[in-house]
Amino acid sequence: MEPPRLDRIGSIGAVIAAAACPICFPKLALIGALFGLSAFSAYEYQFLIATQLLAALAAGGHVLSYRRHRNRWLLASALVGAAAVFGGLYVAGSELLVYGGLAVLIVASTADLWKRFRPRRRPVLETEITCPKCGVRRKETMPTDACQFFYECSGCGALLRPKPGDCCVFCSYGSVRCPPMQLA
Repeated sequence: MEPPRLDRIGSIGAVIAAAACPICFPKLALIGALFGLSAFSAYEYQFLIATQLLAALAAGGHVLSYRRHRNRWLLASALVGAAAVFGGLYVAGSELLVYGGLAVLIVASTADLWKRFRPRRRPVLETEITCPKCGVRRKETMPTDACQFFYECSGCGALLRPKPGDCCVFCSYGSVRCPPMQLA
């Protein structure tokens, strides 16, 4: 068995290092040369500008997302990430800060997409409501968009109202809480 050649290990390490630095074009020169993409080195400045525009676009998208979904930690992390990108480029001159900011933007954007497109649980709409006065049980279908404040028992005719602290009669006397409470 032939021992591993150090030049092969060095090449693999260089490819991995270049892949870990997506906007650092001097390090990407190795991969570009391997694939015949050295012509793109003339456009390094344009790629840097595009990266900045995409970072600003991501931060703007998170501001718009916050206005609709009110998720503070996603907005804060996106703004911190964008500030790190621009601070690393123009204030500190730190590649590490730029990469960290891009990583934070990627994590915030991925989390936002996950929350939007994950399968949502569906509330249970059937409940068995039990009258506290006569003990009669009846299956009912709960409304999905509102709470029901009054319920007339089919057994004794009592008018049920929610217990203190509950939003509706289904939360007070039903076997399942109401759909708005299930989704909360």
